[in-house]
Amino acid sequence: MTDKPRTQGATVWLTGLPSAGKTTIARFLSDRLRAEGHRVEVLDGDEIRRFLSAGLGFSRADRHMNVQRVGLVSEVLARNGVLSVVPVIAPYADSREAVRLRHEKSGTPYVEVHVATPVEVCRERDVKGLYARQAAGALTGLTGLTGLTGVDDPYEAPVDPELVLTTQDRIPPDSADAVYAVLAGRGLV
Repeated sequence: MTDKPRTQGATVWLTGLPSAGKTTIARFLSDRLRAEGHRVEVLDGDEIRRFLSAGLGFSRADRHMNVQRVGLVSEVLARNGVLSVVPVIAPYADSREAVRLRHEKSGTPYVEVHVATPVEVCRERDVKGLYARQAAGALTGLTGLTGLTGVDDPYEAPVDPELVLTTQDRIPPDSADAVYAVLAGRGLV
């Protein structure tokens, strides 16, 4: 009999400001997990917004609904043996807590990672040009945003995440390795 990859699923939720490094870390982590034979899905916040949450805006209620939709999909995947990696801003603590509780109720492992990159570093990276557009006063008209998370719209940092990553102090593969170590420590990989 050959060894099969473990079928234990889990959600790894990467939360942080825009341009903090969430998606980059998710890509490195998912590549490693796939190379080991794990079933992995990355639920990228931008893709979710475009398809699953099309039509939602950026009000608090819409952001909450978006996070709940992503949380549901992630929990279903994880409950069915997939390692679900979720790089989504999820700016409100109560929204993230609702997702955590959904996982707890189903007995599905959940790992919250705060990608705690300072706003000044995120502004320098400005991967999508959001900080520049916000500074120019052009963000609302172009995207329908009510404000930029962490600048003129709130971001409630996690109080007790399983891991805090300061990405300005390390390269992305090292951050992914730190997340992997948490998963290994919990027996999930």
